[in-house]
Amino acid sequence: MNPSTAFATVVVDELIRSGVREAVLAPGSRSTPLALALVAADRDGRLRLHVRIDERTAGFLALGLIRGTGLPVPVVTTSGTAVANLYPAVLEASHSGLPLIVLSADRPPELRGTGANQTTDQLKLFGDAVRLFHELGTPSKQLGQVAYWRSQVSRAVSTAVGARTADPGPVQLNCPLVEPLVPTDDGDWPEPLDGRSAGPWTSVHATAAQPSAVAPGPKTVVVAGDGASQAARLAAEAGGWPLFAEPSSRARTGPAVISAYRLLLGATALGGEIERVLVFGHPTLSRPISQLLARPEVELIVVAPTGLWPDAAHRAAAVVTGLEVVGKDRTDWLDRWQQADQLARAAMDKVLAGGLSGPAVATLVGEAVGADGMLVVASSNPVRDLDLAPVVPIRTVANRGLAGIDGTLSTAVGAALANAGATYALVGDLAFLHDSNGLVIGPAEARPDLRIVVLNDNGGGIFSTLEQGGGDYAADFERVFGTPHGVDFAALCAATGTPHRLVTTADELRELLARTVNGIDVIEVRVDRTARRDLHAELHQAVSRL
Repeated sequence: MNPSTAFATVVVDELIRSGVREAVLAPGSRSTPLALALVAADRDGRLRLHVRIDERTAGFLALGLIRGTGLPVPVVTTSGTAVANLYPAVLEASHSGLPLIVLSADRPPELRGTGANQTTDQLKLFGDAVRLFHELGTPSKQLGQVAYWRSQVSRAVSTAVGARTADPGPVQLNCPLVEPLVPTDDGDWPEPLDGRSAGPWTSVHATAAQPSAVAPGPKTVVVAGDGASQAARLAAEAGGWPLFAEPSSRARTGPAVISAYRLLLGATALGGEIERVLVFGHPTLSRPISQLLARPEVELIVVAPTGLWPDAAHRAAAVVTGLEVVGKDRTDWLDRWQQADQLARAAMDKVLAGGLSGPAVATLVGEAVGADGMLVVASSNPVRDLDLAPVVPIRTVANRGLAGIDGTLSTAVGAALANAGATYALVGDLAFLHDSNGLVIGPAEARPDLRIVVLNDNGGGIFSTLEQGGGDYAADFERVFGTPHGVDFAALCAATGTPHRLVTTADELRELLARTVNGIDVIEVRVDRTARRDLHAELHQAVSRL
């Protein structure tokens, strides 16, 4: 067995022993040993391999698989620009705390700086975005290699999942590989390639921290940002406090949820009474929340089980690992918020009735997903539209680490492949166009059951709701912010053989959403971008009149 084949065999085996069950590969030459080891493991049923021709798509597919399974996922590329194309996914994984494992194949170090084909400096290419970087030495036929390879893979996986640091995130193992890159009969390896009798080479145990006690007293609300988990819901219900939960918080359920919190904070006086905020996860969606977290008179307690914590306004009074609620607020504080929410919901429904606006479409999609389904939602307008929709207990996945539209379709495909049932995606037209390569799936690859709903407003609709959407900038708005594209989505879908339907009414959309999800299909809903600013103003006015 030659050194590169032995290296790849051991690395893939140790990844599986460390809990890896899904892997993503983009084709290339230098990564051949890893590709052959992965496809052999797939054939033996030890993991499931997914192959994509575009490295950016491959990276976001891996993120979708991670979000769907909760397990670390490696993505393998060849050398050169292939590795650099993973950067957007690595950044999203870093800010979302997702255990992405980059295995970047490389030329031997002596070829760097010589003009050798597809050779560049891949050392620490992702900078501080990764939790760990290590260049595995060029494989050689000598004693001690197996222990070195296995221990480094164990260390990389444990770092990626945050076993010791409680700070999960991406890692990079740079893998210089020497020719021959395919298996050869070079005689026996000087030591057994086997791992431990069971499990990983190194078993890494988690550290523990005691929760902090919090008691009733100040008028408290719980803010659940992206990835907050059920801990936010449990804290709100235990304390009898209102819960302001973003769609991807994993806490947007239960009696304490206030669905119209964004409008109530900005359009009523109730938000001005808040004295304490408990923050879980990563709040990213709304300016009213950002303004609340920046108020100097409000006590801000951040619950952060990982090493980092959100505090953009620099107002946090305390950062704790966990909370233990030691009493319940017996005042009418939660009742008042719930009553206001009911009135606001009725007023919003009147404004949104009878049309196919973004929030109306998000409402219909949420209803179709149901309690047992999964919804992947794109950044920009779709996730904000969903945030304004009535609360439904659905599992929602979103790339909110950096809130980019990169790789949304690929993330949805990955999440759907990891999901046992039907999966839906709600995306904008620009997010769809940005990752249309995500629909390019080879005939030998697993295909998910995924229904993609595209809100097509022919450009960047979110900017119309911001300052640059005002009348002072109307002359240049369309060119530099609106960015109309005029793309024929039916033709684009036809290029990949993806079924496409255009709907023009709520009844048509409801009927198509109710159909069984079988494979990938696309429903396009065209909405009026020019009406979005007025719609949001009307919603604000309707709630402010309560």
